[in-house]
Amino acid sequence: MKIEHLALWTKDLERMRIFYEKYFQATTGEKYHNPKKNFESYFLQFEEGARLELMRKSEISSRSNDVDQEYLGLAHFAIAVGSKEKVNSLTEQLRTDGFEILGEPRTTGDGYYESVVLDPEGNRIEITV
Repeated sequence: MKIEHLALWTKDLERMRIFYEKYFQATTGEKYHNPKKNFESYFLQFEEGARLELMRKSEISSRSNDVDQEYLGLAHFAIAVGSKEKVNSLTEQLRTDGFEILGEPRTTGDGYYESVVLDPEGNRIEITV
């Protein structure tokens, strides 16, 4: 078995799509639109592994993305970029471009080399080897 995809509700579908394409080289499939349900989505494919579905429906309310709080449900997802050098350089690029870095690049107690950043809507992403 494997995880086929994860899905995120989003306020700004296009901004989120561009973020994952630009920084994580995601390839985006065709936009799906169901006007009857007021629903739009994209599936983003990475070089390998699970896909990410970005979804928008105006009736979905925002949750508090307070970075100092943790909530039940999805805590974060990790994207492997291939090397410590890429973790470092992508973290710096995201910082330069104005994104919040929650965790500087480091080796964790369980042996992962990673940083933690927020995407444009406050979802936590671990950038790892």
